[in-house]
Amino acid sequence: MGKPSGFMESGRQPPERRPVAERKGDYQELYLAWPEKAAREQGARCMDCAVPFCHMGCPLGNVIPEFNHHVYQGEWRKALEVLLSTNNFPEFTGRICPAPCEASCVLSINADPVTIEYIEKEISDRGYQEGWIIPQPPAQRTGKSVAVVGSGPAGLAAAQQLNRAGHQVTVLERADYIGGLLMLGIPDFKLDKEVVHRRIRLMTEEGVSFRTGVNVGVNYPAAQLRAEFDAVCLTGGSTQARDLPVPGRELDGIHLAMDYLSQQNKLLAGEEIDPQERITAEGKRVVILGGGDTGADCLGTAHRQGAEVVYQFELLPEPPEQRRDDNPWPQWPTILRSSPAHEEGGIRDYNILTKSFSGSGGQVEKLHAVRVEWGAGADGRYNMAEVPGSELEVETDLVLLAMGFLHPEHAGMLTDLGVALDPRGNVQVDGNKMTSIPGIFAGGDMARGQSLVVWAIAEGREVARGVDRYLTGQTSLPRSMPAN
Repeated sequence: MGKPSGFMESGRQPPERRPVAERKGDYQELYLAWPEKAAREQGARCMDCAVPFCHMGCPLGNVIPEFNHHVYQGEWRKALEVLLSTNNFPEFTGRICPAPCEASCVLSINADPVTIEYIEKEISDRGYQEGWIIPQPPAQRTGKSVAVVGSGPAGLAAAQQLNRAGHQVTVLERADYIGGLLMLGIPDFKLDKEVVHRRIRLMTEEGVSFRTGVNVGVNYPAAQLRAEFDAVCLTGGSTQARDLPVPGRELDGIHLAMDYLSQQNKLLAGEEIDPQERITAEGKRVVILGGGDTGADCLGTAHRQGAEVVYQFELLPEPPEQRRDDNPWPQWPTILRSSPAHEEGGIRDYNILTKSFSGSGGQVEKLHAVRVEWGAGADGRYNMAEVPGSELEVETDLVLLAMGFLHPEHAGMLTDLGVALDPRGNVQVDGNKMTSIPGIFAGGDMARGQSLVVWAIAEGREVARGVDRYLTGQTSLPRSMPAN
């Protein structure tokens, strides 16, 4: 695979980012065009490692060494065919995946991994530019109908797979936009929305039907699903955000991260927002609680809105810059990660526990916190303890809660359908992704819990297999890598 000596001759060199001063002034994507020579050189770094551990890291089981090799050889169309054989939407994963495949790359033992994510993006973008990615409607129809509830990456993957199996698929979305978090949760500077629109247009030409403004259990009776469709896929995501029930939470100026991010995406889509409902960081002192990807998305958005200063606080300790001895390759490396948004500014701090908020006139003005320390208990589990005398106050005008999600929303659709839930509050499914109700299936974050876009696509492919088998007694749809 690749050039036998490529990994010794060339270092890791991803595409360049746009200058910070330039990109903070708009919401366009971050990366500059990647010259073909540079991309092929990176593909050449894929070594003949015999056992490609990148497969283990990728939930989709992408055939990574093969498409890297084709890129090295300049065989872009062959690379695209290999990539699309396992990944429905490489134009998404090539932009917003944290690349667990790269963490498992054999080069990561003692060097920088192959730029797998960026190579995926380059392959898929070239596929569109050359007209190689075209609609693929099924040769014949089965006469069976399927409803997919939720149009995020899991729902789109399930819909595309089931449509290609010949079933008539209708995607029901409660929002006014198809795409779920791809459209409303992820900022434009990470994922240009035309990339999503382009895929939706293709799927429509393939025969998938999309209906927006359909909120099952609210304006569309849950029982009607079973009456209108032969099978149902629940792919609504894990949308119940983790809140912060501390004194002062009710003050104005404290918002869930997804409310903040989705509003900005709607503004960029041309929607008008009531000034009284507008959430903006312009000229404000902003505190983001949560150190993950959502927090980083809030950080980048606050920069572009013109925040005066932005703090990002994390409850957990600061991760090390290098792997610890108890975190060896090919495990996912628990190390300090910085997004392009951190390159743009902001103040990060760790081991901070928020105790309360205070303000006047109903508006938040201060965050009150204490520093904590972590230590292993007798049972080996890490416990948190407050550090005496470490109390601190931070003046703030806007607080964004980016602390993750608990489980799908239960009220409405899930309660009305009566599907069983697992101990974490997710929809319980069997090995075929069927819920406790025959004919109703679930996948993605709704069943797995909050996870990655690449996992959502893999889950969507798996739930499609279960539905196809249920409707026809067998399935020829390819499966993704089993959950590990």
